[in-house]
Amino acid sequence: MEQQLENIANIWPSIKNIFSVPHSETEYENLVSLLDSLIDEIGENENHPLSSLMETIGNLIETYENNNIQPIYGSPIETLRYLIKEHNLKQTDLPEIGSQGVVSEILKGKRSLNIRQVKELSSKFNVSPLVFIQDL
Repeated sequence: MEQQLENIANIWPSIKNIFSVPHSETEYENLVSLLDSLIDEIGENENHPLSSLMETIGNLIETYENNNIQPIYGSPIETLRYLIKEHNLKQTDLPEIGSQGVVSEILKGKRSLNIRQVKELSSKFNVSPLVFIQDL
């Protein structure tokens, strides 16, 4: 065990920013960016060699969000409707999602948001991507 701790102590300075709970918005945004890249790489593949890293980063982000970000309750569609109303937007003001027709289908529950749309919307509204993901 002593040897393991020594090995960890040697590499810790180079990885601590990745494996520590963020304590500032900049650290948080860096981890979210890393998670976005991991999601792009891993997708839904639970057997990917980096899937446990994605889970770990997600947990660190969740810890920060639980302590620093006001939660938004409701379904992803309700959340999107709320944010559209709160920001005085129209469906055509959301090119991040797609055409006005696509936005309309999502708001009516005929279509779900995909990962790209979730990432774009979370960035646009400065909220956690988790508010746009169903069945957490």
